[in-house]
Amino acid sequence: MHRLYHFVLVYSRWEHVGVVLGGESFTALAENLQNALWSLGGAPENHRTDSLSAAFRNLSVEEKEDITKRYSAFVEHYGMEASRNNRGESHENGAIESHHGHLKTAIKQALILRGSNDFDTLDEYRRFLDELIARRNKHRDQDIQTELKSLKALPPRRTTDYTEVVSRVTKTSGFLVKQVFYSAPSRLIGQRLRVHIYDNRIEAYLGSTHVVSHSRERGHGKGPRIHVINYHHVIHALKRKPQALANSIYRDSIFPRTEYSLAWTLFQKKLSRRDACRQMVGILFLAHEEACEAEVAHLISREINAGRLPCAKKLKLNITKKNTDLPPDIPVVQPSLSVFDTLLEDRA
Repeated sequence: MHRLYHFVLVYSRWEHVGVVLGGESFTALAENLQNALWSLGGAPENHRTDSLSAAFRNLSVEEKEDITKRYSAFVEHYGMEASRNNRGESHENGAIESHHGHLKTAIKQALILRGSNDFDTLDEYRRFLDELIARRNKHRDQDIQTELKSLKALPPRRTTDYTEVVSRVTKTSGFLVKQVFYSAPSRLIGQRLRVHIYDNRIEAYLGSTHVVSHSRERGHGKGPRIHVINYHHVIHALKRKPQALANSIYRDSIFPRTEYSLAWTLFQKKLSRRDACRQMVGILFLAHEEACEAEVAHLISREINAGRLPCAKKLKLNITKKNTDLPPDIPVVQPSLSVFDTLLEDRA
């Protein structure tokens, strides 16, 4: 489930579309609006939105005031005036509202021609939308050249398009952001991280140093807590205590691919708990140490299809050997110092 951010210029109808994974928010608006302006190469005099009531839903008075101030600072950074239509009065957006309908129709038609609504990755879906919009904008070249003359020049840099929170890394090697648990390298345990929250990702910093990236997930008020785990962050701790895998609250989030989950299911059925943990941690450590996660997944699948239990030691024997030979020595001839005297003489 997702939404689309749609930016349209009034005269030329030049448009920009961005995928919004969460609901309406300042982060989604600011990030996608900036992408539109920098793709366009200028900023209009006025930026008009709907009432943005969904973005303010369930927020406290202080949070609403904070978003209002941040949005005001945002449009001021680009020298734009901000205006909104009244809640429930979509007709106040004029012809732009019908443009949203035309876009939806164009997407439906493009999907029919494509023959499928399914995309393997989010990036593939984004490329599909970008190519569609590029074809639509191509027919507006003459009008956009006229409208560009009326746009303001962009500032030297982008402005803030994320929400920042501070979170401490717990002894379980992770930190909480909006009720979602994200893993972090064990060396950061006890440290306070500045976390930048974007619509589709989070970026964490220790001081000014970037230390962690994750795809963003949305927590729910009810139900089990969501865990986003990068097994590279926790594998060394598991290597020291493999048995911890069995009772780990984020065990199922550790496995990077479905093949690893299948292996764990088989280990639980066929092996003792001790051996199951040891084998699973051994396979994860192999994928981490040799940087061959995809290849190990392929080997796991091959073993399972052959009716055999995957074994870390046997998998290691079948991994493609990387070329670790050092390059041959390259002779370096030191130039005579007299050459530099010649250069100085020529300069004189």
